[in-house]
Amino acid sequence: MATQIDKEACRDAYNEVRDDTTETSWAAFKYEGARIVPAGQGTDYEDFKSLCTDDSRLFGFVRITTGDAMSKRAKFTLITWIGENISGLQRAKISTDKTLVKDIVQNFAKEFMISDPRELDEDYIRTELKKAGGANYDAQAE
Repeated sequence: MATQIDKEACRDAYNEVRDDTTETSWAAFKYEGARIVPAGQGTDYEDFKSLCTDDSRLFGFVRITTGDAMSKRAKFTLITWIGENISGLQRAKISTDKTLVKDIVQNFAKEFMISDPRELDEDYIRTELKKAGGANYDAQAE
């Protein structure tokens, strides 16, 4: 059965993360049967990480503030989480289903496919986003 996505609800969650006037810094999208639907959103990255369990597969759109003494800016990332206990068929399907999510989540600096909880570390994600970003005036301090 082909996967469907709740475009309107997912787009609303995506737009809230992109909106500079809200505190929302992440939105997650999960599978409900053969549909991808919003799984939650919030302001604390740890809450997003708590959704990434061994028996889950989901997509996360995350805002991380990067910058240096000269400027601060929001960077966005798309995280595909595949838990350790996910079957081979479901692992394969998530790659094709990601195109449905990317029809909505279109603006991000870097994409991650993660199965190891250690790679969900916020500092690791921030460092990778800094590398993908533009000028870094703190480079001489690193």
